[in-house]
Amino acid sequence: MNISLTPTLEKFVQDKVASGLYNSVSEVIREALRLMASKDVISQDRIAQLNKDIEEGWNDKTIYTGQTAMEQLMQKYE
Repeated sequence: MNISLTPTLEKFVQDKVASGLYNSVSEVIREALRLMASKDVISQDRIAQLNKDIEEGWNDKTIYTGQTAMEQLMQKYE
């Protein structure tokens, strides 16, 4: 497989190899792909949690006054 990198990315990869953290360009690319896959999983998990929270909100028939809602939000995020 051949890939094309911008000069900036190519320098970044070469600097990683030169630093001794990686033995080859392939190692840098593999690590980058592993991190990308991990980030994708985290993003999917966050989206799933947001969808769950939205569904719970739609199903919650409790009515709050504006003041009560703000107090609860303030307590939650203090």
